[in-house]
Amino acid sequence: MTGKTMLDRELDGHLVVSMEQAVAAPYCGLLLADAGARVIKVERPEGDFARIYDHSADGESVWFAWLNRGKESIAIDLNQPEDVALLRRLLKKADVFVHNLAPGSLERRGFGGEALRSSNTGLVTCQITGYGDHGPAQKLKAYDTLVQAESGICSVTGTEEQPSRAGVSLCDIATGLTAFSAILRALIQRGKTGTGLDLSISMFDVMADWMNMPLLVHRYCGRTPGRTGLTHPVIAPYGPYATGDDNQIMIAIQNNREWQNFCETVLGHAELGTDPRFADNTSRVENRTAMDEEINAVFSKKSRDELMAILRQHHIACSRLSSVEDLSNHEFLRQTDIRFGSAELMAADLPVLTAGPRNSVVPKLDAHGSAIRREFANR
Repeated sequence: MTGKTMLDRELDGHLVVSMEQAVAAPYCGLLLADAGARVIKVERPEGDFARIYDHSADGESVWFAWLNRGKESIAIDLNQPEDVALLRRLLKKADVFVHNLAPGSLERRGFGGEALRSSNTGLVTCQITGYGDHGPAQKLKAYDTLVQAESGICSVTGTEEQPSRAGVSLCDIATGLTAFSAILRALIQRGKTGTGLDLSISMFDVMADWMNMPLLVHRYCGRTPGRTGLTHPVIAPYGPYATGDDNQIMIAIQNNREWQNFCETVLGHAELGTDPRFADNTSRVENRTAMDEEINAVFSKKSRDELMAILRQHHIACSRLSSVEDLSNHEFLRQTDIRFGSAELMAADLPVLTAGPRNSVVPKLDAHGSAIRREFANR
């Protein structure tokens, strides 16, 4: 990337105070820190409970390490008047205040956005909730799997017989990313108006938006999308096929020209390209079993790597059905180092490239508490 203009700590000089726990808000904070902001992670005296999700990083949590590198940590007890005063001093100087505490809990203590902007006009606040910040929704506890279920994600994920959750914290990560983008918009707007504002991002709202394709099919196409595992419900062939060495690969044929090319160059049976049972996508979906028999007859005689080479040679969209171990050793995987105390970890890098090295240090609980207390003692 030498010689190219790159993103380079574009939020340098911005102070973010983040009362965050678990995944969604910490992921937003991670992205803000990676963009150059100073992120002060405010934790309860016992710490973010994600610190004890596991103990695999030399006694510390790898989950926590993934989400919290590049931040400062201070433990604050809001039952102590001096800590309440310290938080007020921090927020008086902050550009952004992120939190995912229970809706209304901070407002009841005098930390609502309107009250805070009486002494810090430009403050942008961002609240992350499960189901919203008003009405009965605000009282509901929200964890990633619960929101996947409530928003309908599980109804379109899994096999015909059994629904499933996505295997990663989909709702949390999507919500953290949405909050990050909303904060950037708010900072741009503040640059024009000089005034901050309050943002509220609901995990349910984020996933409902992501569910728009099946939602619109249900409302306007006369059917409700079902669960089809790895197979596409309306395109064929589009899904997994076993190979002769007990692996699986995915192929995706999007149009009739690609199907004819696939039949001729990969299957070695050009006549299948114009066979009335398979000549167009609708026919292939209707005759999926017979089509799969023709594909399996060829795929079962070749190894995964042999088939992948042939498919790529002839420009057929395909992928390996990778395991986590496969990902760990993947040739495309970009990695970054993370240092958490005495532990040194290697993780998948953030997807947006930036100039210079990323801050890889994960803070121990209250690691920066004394320094922050001194810095903000008389402000």
